[in-house]
Amino acid sequence: MLVHLRGRSLDVARVDSTTGLCASHQKCRREKVPTPPVAPRSSADSGTATDRHINRRREDQPGDASQTAAPPPSTGPTTGPIDQTAPVADNRQRADQNVVSIVQVFKSFGDVPALRSLTLCVPQSRITVLLGPNGAGKTTAIRLITGALTADAGQVAIFGLDPTGSDGEHIRRRCGVVSAKPSLYDRLSGYDNLQYAAQLYGLESKVMDARIRDSAAQFGIDDALAQRVGGYSTGMKTRLALARATLHDPDLLLLDEPTSGLDPESAQAVLAMVREMTANDKSVLMCTHLLSEAEGLADEVVVIDAGSDLETGPQHVLTDRYWPGKTVDVTVNHPSAVAVIEGAVGVKSAEASGDIIRVQIDDLDLVPALVERLVGEGLAVRSVVPKQPTLEDLYFAIRRRHRANKTLNPQADDHGVSP
Repeated sequence: MLVHLRGRSLDVARVDSTTGLCASHQKCRREKVPTPPVAPRSSADSGTATDRHINRRREDQPGDASQTAAPPPSTGPTTGPIDQTAPVADNRQRADQNVVSIVQVFKSFGDVPALRSLTLCVPQSRITVLLGPNGAGKTTAIRLITGALTADAGQVAIFGLDPTGSDGEHIRRRCGVVSAKPSLYDRLSGYDNLQYAAQLYGLESKVMDARIRDSAAQFGIDDALAQRVGGYSTGMKTRLALARATLHDPDLLLLDEPTSGLDPESAQAVLAMVREMTANDKSVLMCTHLLSEAEGLADEVVVIDAGSDLETGPQHVLTDRYWPGKTVDVTVNHPSAVAVIEGAVGVKSAEASGDIIRVQIDDLDLVPALVERLVGEGLAVRSVVPKQPTLEDLYFAIRRRHRANKTLNPQADDHGVSP
């Protein structure tokens, strides 16, 4: 199917399926992942459907999602709105409070499991950060949300709807996606790339130009719109992909390594934009390897490994779970200091690293008494610094504990439950 932009013709099948801009996902699946056991798409989910959709939107009322052409229900494994009576772990919210609800989902590519009983919820107007090593299943989870993949088992609901069924197009129109390696048309200008996306999203002609230029200006590429994308730097391509993802004012933004290739100033601008979106009642799911970026940004943290969620919750709640007391670094140069500290009221543990002794204590109000005890023993205290565990500390503590649990009980799942 061809779409015409300024006298040029584009093959719609080249669009990255992860963005949800093209209904045909078969080519992307063959090139990027092993062939999964997914039912084939019908002709309604082909490029012809996209072309028909663009033509219909010119005739329909703007923004009327009920008139949008949608693909027929998938014949693959069933997913759908979550049964509200189903038991869910205490730290997970009910489906009707979440924009994204993925419950006990399994997904394999051939004999290789990608997701194993994954539960992931994205609350409304919150930033949820998905943390995990390469191969943990982060990108697979995003593809399930957009309907590019179908779960083998489990329940998936986006805005309370099934992304692989007849509501799939409606869901994708409410999402903005930036993949780790976004697909762009190098031979077209930045403007033409955004115009093409705007047509697929059904933006009216009278507002299209203004929306394109506003989105480009938001990410600092408005001066480069006339240039061919093939001449863009890596950072400029990332910013163009971000402008494309927010062009249609989505309710849910899905970001997979959104600051990859950006300079520090641009990265900070992107993160500020992410926070601004939630202030405007939008929801964000972000995958990142840079824990420093997620620090202070994440409202909810989800740590996953090997396709399973290990811990979910606000950072301060998880920190209190792993460090129920308070941590203080005491600098004192004396071999007997550790023994003196361990005998103080409220001290749970003391571990020396050079002159610094990391102390776990019940309450910070007990620190003055601890210092008095050290001084009373004739020890010179050079500094006392309360230590707040960082997100990096939390991430590795979670992974260490779950590895230890696996060692002690190899048959237990990632939530510590034995069969």
